[in-house]
Amino acid sequence: MSPNVSQSQDPKSLQQLALRLQDFAQQRDWGQFHSPKNLASALIVEAGELLEHFQWLTEEQSRHLPTDKKQAVAHEMADVLLYLVQMATALDVDLIEAANAKVEINEQKYPADQARGSNRKYSEQ
Repeated sequence: MSPNVSQSQDPKSLQQLALRLQDFAQQRDWGQFHSPKNLASALIVEAGELLEHFQWLTEEQSRHLPTDKKQAVAHEMADVLLYLVQMATALDVDLIEAANAKVEINEQKYPADQARGSNRKYSEQ
């Protein structure tokens, strides 16, 4: 992206995706169904469909998906993202700002020198 192009003009930005989703829903009169509760429910359903692709796989198999399986997983990941973006719009949450704030919180909870190589929760360290 060139320095003089704002993020909102970048076709790959979350803002542009949110606008596209709003337009998609408006054209179908689906906004009436997009309450935060309904969107959260739909997000969980899609996350379950994502997880279903990994059911019964070993750790190693999950790291090396065949091309067709990887494409199906990518579609489910996209569904999760789309509902998350719609939920952020419904609640007026800046996802990038919220994600960066959460990373900062996690950096405090899990200092690298104490958490390195451990999968224990911060309250267990």
